[in-house]
Formats: sequence, C-alpha cells, structure tokens
Amino acid sequence: MNRSKKSFKRLTSFWSGTLIILFMYACVPTKTVREANLAVPETFQNLITDTSNTANVNWKDFFSDPNLQTLIDTALSNNQELNIMLQSIDMAKNEIQAKKGEYLPFVGISAGADTEKVGEYTRNGTVEKNLDIEEGKAFPEPLSNFSAGLTASWELDIWKKMRNEKKAVVLEYLASVEGKNFMVTQLVSEIASAYYELMALDNQLDIIKQNLSIQQNALKMVKLQKEAARATQLAVRRFEAEVLKNQSNKYNIEQRIVETENAINFLAGRFPQHVKRSSQGFTALSIKSLETGIPSQLLQNRPDIKKAELELSAAKLSVKAAKANFFPSIGIKAGVGLEAFQTKFLTHTPESLAYSLAGDLMAPLINRNAIKAEYKNATDKQLQAVFEYEKAILKAYIEVANQMSNVEKLNQSYKLKEDQVEALTESIELSIKLFKSARAEYTEVLLTQREALDSKIEIIETKRDQLLANLKLYQALGGGWN
Repeated sequence: MNRSKKSFKRLTSFWSGTLIILFMYACVPTKTVREANLAVPETFQNLITDTSNTANVNWKDFFSDPNLQTLIDTALSNNQELNIMLQSIDMAKNEIQAKKGEYLPFVGISAGADTEKVGEYTRNGTVEKNLDIEEGKAFPEPLSNFSAGLTASWELDIWKKMRNEKKAVVLEYLASVEGKNFMVTQLVSEIASAYYELMALDNQLDIIKQNLSIQQNALKMVKLQKEAARATQLAVRRFEAEVLKNQSNKYNIEQRIVETENAINFLAGRFPQHVKRSSQGFTALSIKSLETGIPSQLLQNRPDIKKAELELSAAKLSVKAAKANFFPSIGIKAGVGLEAFQTKFLTHTPESLAYSLAGDLMAPLINRNAIKAEYKNATDKQLQAVFEYEKAILKAYIEVANQMSNVEKLNQSYKLKEDQVEALTESIELSIKLFKSARAEYTEVLLTQREALDSKIEIIETKRDQLLANLKLYQALGGGWN
C-alpha cells in the first residue's frame, strides 16, 4: 500500500512538472518577422549581362600613379580612424572568447579559515559544552575551521541560449570586419579624390599664370595704344582690373592647394608636408572603361551590404536567445575538498573529506514583463536589420546607376569642351590683331580672354570630374578594399 502511494506521488509530481513546463511553453510569445527582400533588377541601365566586374580589381592595379599608391599605403597604415576601427574589431573578437566560456563549467579553487565563539546559552553553545571530541577531550573553544578545495558551477544550456548568443557575437565580429573593409573603400576614395583635386588645382594655377602673362602683354599694348591716342584711359583701367582680378584668383587657388595637401596629410595620419605628385599632362590622362557586371554581384562585392547581412543574421540569433529566457534554467553546483577545525587534521581522510552537489531549476512564472520587453526589443531590432539590409542593397544599386550615367555624360561633355577651348584660344590672337588694326573694341579683347580662361578652367574641372566619377563607380561596385 505504501509503495502504491509513493508511486502515485511520483507520478503526480512528474505530470505536474510536465504540465507546468507545457503551460510555460504555451505562454511564450511569438512574433514573426518577415524575411528581407533581396530582389534586384537583372541588369543595370545599360542592359549589359556580362559578369566581368572591375570591383574584383585590386586598388593597386586600379591606380597606376605610383605617388597615389604610396599615399594610399601610408593612409592604410597611419589613418587614426581606421586604427580606431581595428581596435573595435579586436574588442569584438574578445567578446567571442568571453561568450564561448559562458556555456562551459566554471571551476575554481578555494581556501579559507575562520574562528567562531558562540554563546554558551545558545543551541550550538549547549551542544559544544556537553560534547567531547574524544574521551576526556572537550570540544575546542573558540572553534576554528580550515578548508581547501575545488568548486564548480555549470548552467546547462539546454535551450541553446548561450550558444546562440555566442554565434550572434561571432556574426557581429564578422560584421565589424566588413565595416572595416567599407571604411577602407571610403579612405581609398577620399585619398584619390583629394589627389585628383590637387592635380586639378595645380593645372588651374598654371592656366591662370599663363593667362596673366597674356593679359599683362595686352595691358602693355593698350597703354601704347593710349599714348598713340588710339585708346582711352578707360580701356587701360579695364585691362588693369582684369589683371588684378586674376592675380587675386591665383592666391585663392594657392590657398586651396595648401588646404587640399593638408587634407591628404590628415588622411595619411601625418603632419603637414608637401604631397609628391606629377600634375603635368593632367588633361591627357586616359579614363578607364569599367566593367560593371550584374546587380546581384553587389551582394558579394559591397562590404556595407555584407555587413548588413551579417547584422541581420546576428539579430535573428538574438531573438532566439531572448526567447530562451522564458524557459527554465538548470544549474549544477558542486564542491570537493578538505575541512577540519585544526590544520593538522586536514590530511586525515576520509574524516576531513567534504563534498557537496546541488542542482537547481529556475523558471520565470509571474511578472515576466522585463523578459517580454527584451524579447520584443530583439524582434524589433531584427526588423530594423531587415530594413537596413534592404536599404543597403537599394543604395548600392542607385549609386552604381548614378555613376554609370555620370561617366557617360562627362565623357560627352569633355569632347565638346575640348573643341570650345581650341576655338577660344584661337580667338584670343584674332581679337588682339583686330584691336591693333582698330577693327575691334577693347571690350571684345577682354571678353575673349575671360571666356578662354573660363573654358580652360572648366575643361580641367571636367577632367577631374571624369576621374572622380570613375573612382566613385569603382567604389560603388564594391572595389577598393581587397
């Protein structure tokens, strides 16, 4: 009969525990987060389906200028922002090591000593007063205690909470690496952009100096014409004003050169110094023809897209880890060692041997608002990551489409500006000849010189924009970090 009662009690306890667990499972909230939309057009606007892609070209092969290559190498070693990012990556790697240890047993060594004197008229005092350790030997007073041993604790990761947290941290580490790669593409682009800007400013400065020489000669001519009563003081003053205007522009460009050089030096992580460059033949630089491949390749080549993808995967694992908080946690604690009231008895075994073993099960039952809030936040962050991923894909496609159009339009514009410069350069000599023969007004000479200078400045700026557009297209395709 007693056995039947005991069996019934055990069965009742088992089913009660099972029902509680099933009840807790039923009370766990669930929220479905949609998958990211990875659909992209099959081709770019030019309808080319060739998979050859310039993004796979190493930046050292993309830039042929050795001075620019040296600058980029220096920046990749010394740039403070990049080095800060590298330290963040190292810290993310340390997080992996920390998370890895959380689901393994914690084992420690302990040693202790204490002395205690209890009151005689207490329960423990009365027992000790009337207790002999051995015949004729009273219980020691005060009572000391010495111990040494090993302790262990282990939370069983039956719901894979800690494993999912560790996987999420690994993915976040990989995302930080892709973030670093994206920073490298931006750094390479900034260095190259500033370098092309510097070359363009050098050429603009040369053009202004050449134009100043022409204008000063024209000023001398007008002064001679005035002495011969063939021109007025107004013409002289107008030519002088034009010379002064371009002298002022020369100083402005020289200041911009200083600032651009220092911008490059800052990116390279060094104090202001001359930036070595070869600016001659700038307008004759050839524009490379880039292969854009197909849009789906952006998902593999763009570091920012890969970063967003990894962050989405990490967010999914964080949701699983947050959901595991609703389930019971099972822990095991154990200890083994030696314990005695005198140190000489510590080696007396098995009398001084002490050990313990305990298990506990903890489950949230009432007032689970904090856990629910954490789970909701995790699902919201997952949905945020979905939008970030989709935004990165859309942004990449639009950047490539914009730069492809920009490259094409600038190439057409440059051809027209070449013809414009040639025509205006010839018109300078013609206007001076006509002015000398009194067949043209001085205002025509001034206007022709001004238009010729503007056209030469514009063609240099157009060449710079061509180089920058090609560079931006290379970056948009995902090149510059490998």
